Amino acid sequence: MRRRNLQLDEQGRLRHLLTIEGLKRQQIVDILDTAESFITSSDQQVRNAQVRKVPLLRGKTIVNLFFEASTRTLTTFELAAKRLSADVLKININTSATVKGESLLDMLQNLEAMQCDMFVVRHSDSGAAHLIAQHVAPHISVINAGDGQHAHPTQALLDIFTIRRHKGEFAPLTVAIVGDIMHSRVARSQIHALTTLGISDLRVIAPKTLIPSQVEGLGVHVYHDMKEGLHNADVVIMLRLQKERMQGALLPSEQEYFQDYGLTEKKLAVAKTDVMVMHPGPINRGVEIDSEVADGPRSVILEQVSNGIAVRMAVMSMVLGRPPMDKESEGAP
Repeated sequence: MRRRNLQLDEQGRLRHLLTIEGLKRQQIVDILDTAESFITSSDQQVRNAQVRKVPLLRGKTIVNLFFEASTRTLTTFELAAKRLSADVLKININTSATVKGESLLDMLQNLEAMQCDMFVVRHSDSGAAHLIAQHVAPHISVINAGDGQHAHPTQALLDIFTIRRHKGEFAPLTVAIVGDIMHSRVARSQIHALTTLGISDLRVIAPKTLIPSQVEGLGVHVYHDMKEGLHNADVVIMLRLQKERMQGALLPSEQEYFQDYGLTEKKLAVAKTDVMVMHPGPINRGVEIDSEVADGPRSVILEQVSNGIAVRMAVMSMVLGRPPMDKESEGAP
């Protein structure tokens, strides 16, 4: 019988992490709590925290399949796996057999034959990670490291982990997500995570051309004016603006975008005095955010990168820490 949620095994434990959508609040909290257990700090400064190396995944082999470039995400996944004592294999997609005509599923079957345990997948096509998860052997897990415009679950998890470390409970918070909401897989995953955690006031701020239709149905409030949208905000999450949005006539110019939607100290003045500023990176300085803000005391952008290691360690350990299941008990994918 087909499971309702491909991400879960028959006991309701994570088998894959493909999207935040469909996860229950407690499952998200369990990931955050596990990530917290990997972090030790000598001075309360998250940026100086050390992530312990543990033998939880010794003997496991994790394959990074990045069909789309991302130095930051790839590096943190690799560090996370190594700090769990796993063996890590990175496939150079540009020189792999898929470029020479071998199909993706053929390549996966060959990797399965090498006794791999997990595929971390980044792909420009939405749904790619789901497709792979539907075809892998029962003992293999898949983590979505970003697929098209669909989802980026570990980025959302490290973002909310960072928020929780600074702000505590989510319910009282006002969070504003600013930028290209329509095309952002990060924004989609953030919205699902924050609403599941019971955020009090979740706002999206963008020009009309970058707001998806009926987005209010996801539980957000839409603003087109930065001053209104940032008023009394506890957290501001800036999104990266893709250059092709300019070429596609969705926006007039980078200069005009920055004037209206770029985050500056002046615009941030209407938020709460202890507001925290976030950005998933890479940053386009002078387009989405002013350097004074990005490098300022309210910015936690570098902390997000550091926290990403612990969060990805948590996901990997929880997914691969499940008891092994044979094909009969697992059911058809």
